[in-house]
Amino acid sequence: MLSVELHVHSSLSYDGRDPVDLILEQAAAVGLDAVAITDHDEIDASLEAVDRAPEYDLVAIPGMEISSKAGHVLGLGVEEAVPPGLSYRETLDRIREQGGLAVVPHPFQESRHGVMARVTREDLAAADAIEVYNSRLLTGRANRQAERFARARNLPMTAGSDAHISEMVGQAVTRVGASDPDVDAILDAIAAGETTVEGKRTPWHISFRQAAGGAKRRVKSRVAELFE
Repeated sequence: MLSVELHVHSSLSYDGRDPVDLILEQAAAVGLDAVAITDHDEIDASLEAVDRAPEYDLVAIPGMEISSKAGHVLGLGVEEAVPPGLSYRETLDRIREQGGLAVVPHPFQESRHGVMARVTREDLAAADAIEVYNSRLLTGRANRQAERFARARNLPMTAGSDAHISEMVGQAVTRVGASDPDVDAILDAIAAGETTVEGKRTPWHISFRQAAGGAKRRVKSRVAELFE
């Protein structure tokens, strides 16, 4: 089983902090086999990671976290940015057109743009996999809801740290029964449901710091746009 981190943000995300090299360094230090940088509506850092991961004896899965009209969707295996603002179903289609997997992160957390507030259960079940453990939790209730939903419909399950600082990379891991340590084999195994998940809660003070930092960066970005 390969140890894979499927949900990480770099400094390219409005609420991320660290560059690619620190993320890869941490991933190697905690013994991961593969990592996906999934920035908000950005893909350049993820593609940089693909190029640089072999230096750290890692596999990097290209991807991004896309802001659909319904909420967030992870596109794993995509190498061209999927635009934000599309419908949920069209977002899934655009990911699959590139041969990628559409994974729904934190679907039951409305405050973090989970899709279940705006889609039907049939829509959610149309995803290729469901993130059933996200490390940035308060009570764990939303994770349990996601796991029950996935198990009831026999959907593949993943975990992700949703790290916005490099120290939190590897807090949640998807164990993947891939035949080879490469992107295609990992994605094929996830699609086939050959996964188990494990994870630890991101400490509350770090989650708070990440959220506060993201809010400050959003304000700065909006002010800058006004004066362009």
